[in-house]
Amino acid sequence: MIELLIGTKGTGKTKVLIENVNSAAKSAEGNVVFISNNTSQNMYNITSKVRMADTSEFDISSWDEFLGFICGIISGNFDITNVFVDGTLKIVNNSLDGFEAFLNSLDALGKKFDINFELSVSVDKDAAPEYIKKYVK
Repeated sequence: MIELLIGTKGTGKTKVLIENVNSAAKSAEGNVVFISNNTSQNMYNITSKVRMADTSEFDISSWDEFLGFICGIISGNFDITNVFVDGTLKIVNNSLDGFEAFLNSLDALGKKFDINFELSVSVDKDAAPEYIKKYVK
């Protein structure tokens, strides 16, 4: 399952995402992963039970590369139940080109391995394409 938290910058997406990360860490029967391009910014707000991955350490420049990064995390641990991504567009240089295909691949990955994905995406709710809106809860 994929869930997107969308809104323009400064609308509180990261705060909600961190609350959801910590909540999942308390109840998940597997491992919870938090991915961001700057994990040190939020490391003290997230419980130590959560595995943190910082994309700034890698040269990710496309949606395919980001999907490969996520697959690498999953391949190293088949007990992952939840993956949270903060600043999704920042990770791939704020490009929506290829985002729809990425979401489709992520959805298939989630179904195959029974993983819930929650991503924060800085995009105006009213201007968001339909393929994004369908994942907003």
